[in-house]
Amino acid sequence: MGQQEVYEFLQNHPGEWFTSNEISRAIGIGKGAVTMSLKKLRESDEVMYGRTNSPGKSYRYKFKE
Repeated sequence: MGQQEVYEFLQNHPGEWFTSNEISRAIGIGKGAVTMSLKKLRESDEVMYGRTNSPGKSYRYKFKE
């Protein structure tokens, strides 16, 4: 549970950016599991990521097309 659900969620929303909190709420998986899944997906170059415009160290993610 985790990485595949995160991947499928992003794949089903191409072109849209999401924070880990938004993904966690949307698929009903804990933020820690989502964060670890996103890290693995970044390392395997499956998703794009960048900083959000909000204060703090928040990142957003989207499916790499």
